Amino acid sequence: MKREGAIAVALSVAILGSAAFIAAYATGGNRLYEGLGVAVAAAALCFAATGWAFWIIPHEQVVDAVDTYPCAPGDRAKMSSEVAEGMREITRSRALLALLAGALGSFACALIVPVRSLGLAPDSLLFHTRWRRGARVVRDDGSLVHADDLNVDGVMTVFPEGATADPQSVVTLVRVPESIPGTASGYMAYSRICTHAGCPVALYRAQERELVCPCHQSAFDVLSNGAVVSGPADHALPRLPIEIGSDGVLRATGDFSEPVGPGFWERG
Repeated sequence: MKREGAIAVALSVAILGSAAFIAAYATGGNRLYEGLGVAVAAAALCFAATGWAFWIIPHEQVVDAVDTYPCAPGDRAKMSSEVAEGMREITRSRALLALLAGALGSFACALIVPVRSLGLAPDSLLFHTRWRRGARVVRDDGSLVHADDLNVDGVMTVFPEGATADPQSVVTLVRVPESIPGTASGYMAYSRICTHAGCPVALYRAQERELVCPCHQSAFDVLSNGAVVSGPADHALPRLPIEIGSDGVLRATGDFSEPVGPGFWERG
């Protein structure tokens, strides 16, 4: 009985250790408390598993003899007592099994919870960037981009203000002649992430007015909303809608019309 109690205590400690890890992670990720929580839970599970193997699982072979009835009253009383004791053991085992399930389940949750730290939330990563209506266009040093900062056929890598470290929001700003319709005084902006394999679309052919990915040579037509001209990319480079404010600063009028880069949304 004392041994089963020790196993029950160990399983309870494992549940508390897992809960402590989850609480520490959820409230700011204090690595000391996270480590202590996981260590306590793992040690308690190891102790419980060892105790279960040596104290709960029977190691001897038992032969259950078949008695011939009727038997003496004393024998019947003894058999009834053995059956009652067996029922008590079954009840205790069920309680231990419930604790075991709780300990394993809580420990599994503790291992799964940190998965959210592997990257951005799916909604932010797969469908949206940091560009919003009114977001001002800035360089990598945070300085604002004005309407007279680029010459015709000039290009610049830009970001939304306050998000220069966000890789999903990097944009190539291009200036073409103002006479071309559908531009903001000649300015056009496209995602810098190639729709083929996610490489940076880092080259610009001014004569052809094409953005080119140097990784696999996908080319995109700037004047045709980023349509694929050549290469393995199978859909257009997303275009960012922009405008020039009354102060001469370039601003976005919204986010990209579709997710940037390659992914599950690719058209075959």
